[in-house]
Order: sequence, then structure tokens, then C-alpha cells
Amino acid sequence: MLLGKRRLKLETERLRLRPPAHSDFREWAALRRASQDYLTPWEPIWSPDHLSRKAFTNRVYWAQRSVSGGSAIPLFLFRRDDDVLLGAITLDNIRRGPAQAGTLGYWTGQSFARQGYMREAIGALVHHAFSRLDLSRIEAACLPENAASRGLLESSGFKYEGVAQSYLQINGRWRTHVLYACLRSDRRGRTAVGPA
Repeated sequence: MLLGKRRLKLETERLRLRPPAHSDFREWAALRRASQDYLTPWEPIWSPDHLSRKAFTNRVYWAQRSVSGGSAIPLFLFRRDDDVLLGAITLDNIRRGPAQAGTLGYWTGQSFARQGYMREAIGALVHHAFSRLDLSRIEAACLPENAASRGLLESSGFKYEGVAQSYLQINGRWRTHVLYACLRSDRRGRTAVGPA
């Protein structure tokens, strides 16, 4: 991770992860628009201006404040060989003190799903969170019927922890989620998560 005057950036074998920039707007909006039907069942309802430049500008400023303040790490995923935007991953709600934890969220454009990109990104961000940020616990939640996301979390070293009733509003309804966590020192089994 690079902070201060240099930008935060993580790299893996196939990916470059960095916070969103104003110049990403057109590519981000096109990918979100092309993937809308694919993403809608798993996300909160998009605001009417979700794909607007103004909303994206606010997203970029939020990302800058979050990284500077240490409350979140929002990153876009770019394929290294052609610099194409594939999706995004965020370590949010970073809590210090006795918790030393954060919450993971992610999305991939439909045309890039199930190609291992997000597994690579999760590995890099979790490794960064444990080794550079000194976090102890990374949490994630998904809908029970989202078999792809559950499989992704499990193959990335996350362990099932339980169910949270009416956890988030997804697609306009309060939805129950299954909860997962990855621990830096995990006695429950495999968690050797690191960059590919």
C-alpha cells in the first residue's frame, strides 16, 4: 500500500487494484449499466442518479476521504494486461481498538464473473489488511441463495459463522444474510489467504 502523496495500489498476478479516479467514470458507468440485470438481485436499489457523473464524483471524494481517514479501502479492479475495469472491492467499516476488524464487499461486471478475478482481489486485500493494516478479522455477508458468492468466500479462506436476520435492504426488501469471517490467526482451519 502506498499512502500520503503516493496513491494506494495493490497488484496481483493479473490485477491492479486502486481507488476510483474521476477519469474512471465512463468505463465504470458503462460496466455498471451493462451488468445491471446481473447485479440487481444482490445489491441495494440504485438511486435514480446512480450512474450520473455527479454521483460518481461523490463516490471518488468518499473514497479519498475514507482512505485518508482509515475508515475504508475502496478499490477498483483493473486487468493488468489491458487496463480494463472488471469490478470493485471495498474493505469498509474498519474498526480499530479492541475490534481490529473490517467488512468486505465486492462486485464484478457480468462479463468478467467466474474467471477467478475476484478471488485474486480478495486474496490481495485480505493479505494487505492483515499484514499492513494489522487487522485481526475480516467479515463478509451475502444472501443465502447466492451460491457463487458463498463459494467465492469459502474458497478465499472465509468460514461460515451464522445468519443475520433482516441484515440489509437488497433490491428493495430487508433480506436475511449468511455471515462469514476470515481471521488472521484462525484455529478453525485453513485461512492462508495471500496474493496469488
